[in-house]
Amino acid sequence: MAIIKKINNVSPKIAKNCFLADNSVVIGDVSLQKNCTIWFNAILRGDVNSIRIGYNVNIQDNAVVHGTYKKYATTIGNNVSIGHSAIIHGCTILDNVLIGMGSIIMDGAIIGSNTIIGAGTVITQNKKVPSNSIFVGNPARMLEENISSKKKEIIKKTASNYINYAKWYRLD
Repeated sequence: MAIIKKINNVSPKIAKNCFLADNSVVIGDVSLQKNCTIWFNAILRGDVNSIRIGYNVNIQDNAVVHGTYKKYATTIGNNVSIGHSAIIHGCTILDNVLIGMGSIIMDGAIIGSNTIIGAGTVITQNKKVPSNSIFVGNPARMLEENISSKKKEIIKKTASNYINYAKWYRLD
């Protein structure tokens, strides 16, 4: 069963139809909207600042979501996929975003809608990533702007796939 922990008199708020893997961790000032999936070893630590997560968000295995004490909260929009082992720290991610495996999104960064962040990409502090783009590398650079509708569909399909994957685990 997932670890869901109250801290500083604040308990996580988790929509009833979310899936939390057995060893996922959700602590403190965290809000999850409907159809979120939090996978194995993922940690959402709302101890020093808030974490607000929209609907249809998947946070994959070993990812960490945190903020900075009294300075940077974390906000994640709707239809967002956070890849395995990503670090999401004190930033804002708008709707329809795919964050690749092992990526790091730092304090104050803003990731625009309909955007892909490639695997292993580092988005530095306070960086503004425009909507409809692909960013890759360390430090990040734009690979593509005005992405196609086909790539936007991949972003949405990835988010919906994880809702379906969670159904497999609910059957056990």
